[in-house]
Amino acid sequence: MKYSSQENKLIEKIRQAIPDVTPGVTARAYHMGRMVCDISVGHTYPYYDLASLTKVIFTQQAIMEAYDRGMWNFETKVSDILPDFKHDILIKELLTHTSGLEWWLPLYQEIKLDLSWQEKRSWIYKKINESKPNKTGKAVYSDLGIILVGFILEKLYEKDIYQIWLELKDKHYPTTALDFHLENKTVLPREQFAPTEDCKWRKRIMRAEVHDENTWSFGGISTHAGLFGSIEDVSAFGLNVRSQLQGIARYSVRQKTAQLFAARAIPPEVGDWAMGYMMPSLDIASCGPHFSVLSIGHTGFTGTSFWYDPRNDLLVLILTNRVHYGRDNKAYISLRPQIHSWIYESLKRTI
Repeated sequence: MKYSSQENKLIEKIRQAIPDVTPGVTARAYHMGRMVCDISVGHTYPYYDLASLTKVIFTQQAIMEAYDRGMWNFETKVSDILPDFKHDILIKELLTHTSGLEWWLPLYQEIKLDLSWQEKRSWIYKKINESKPNKTGKAVYSDLGIILVGFILEKLYEKDIYQIWLELKDKHYPTTALDFHLENKTVLPREQFAPTEDCKWRKRIMRAEVHDENTWSFGGISTHAGLFGSIEDVSAFGLNVRSQLQGIARYSVRQKTAQLFAARAIPPEVGDWAMGYMMPSLDIASCGPHFSVLSIGHTGFTGTSFWYDPRNDLLVLILTNRVHYGRDNKAYISLRPQIHSWIYESLKRTI
């Protein structure tokens, strides 16, 4: 592939930074909707485990569309949709991670893998319902909260989450390979997928099987993780978000709804969240220091991220498999904002 001089400089910076951090980096940037950076450094692959990008590519979009249709509002409680839910929690609090639900539970250690899909869903819901929320007045990132959103979606749409996903994909990302690997299987060659971690529990290097243990035990699909895709696929999602916010092209929600969900939803002293999107933190933002306070994004545990700055109309998407070097290797947390800054600085004459 032929790169521009700016891209070559960026590639060299990343090449020098990635040893012992991640096997490789693939990244794209769009300014004013036009692709201005498209690079691959190190060992990269066509498809990646997108991890928690699932939360915005699928879950946030689906619950936002339900809001736009009048199915719920910011005062709707979870129990208004799921009458047997025991706790006083708003749907809004699930999206802003202020519900008080625990951030994570090792459900995979207890769930019976031979249960049917519906039996697993019932068991998961029961475990969340039995957990004890602890509202501290601070946002605490919670996988459980986003898993619970999945049960709300099923009730609102009267369909299972995979059918909801397929219909959303058909509207938003019809030409992409974005998908869940049901029962942790794929029809594509495994070597096309970036390997993630050498898992002690599953006793193998995870490849084309979801890295997240809970999602794997659920059958490969959840509202908090499970999607696989390419840099092209994630770019399609990011450009779709841009179109929604700008009210251009074909979209499934009103512009004012998209803008409402992309606006800061809680005070900075509570946390840095819009409705399902991360916003830049004041200390160490994963998008680096150059992105405006209006920016929205999300990261994935495997080393994936999407950030969009509406003020500068700048979209940056990065895919890595940093967990291949082990989940305890935290070096990529420092490298990711640097990559965003290097991209921004390479474009600063045009921004």
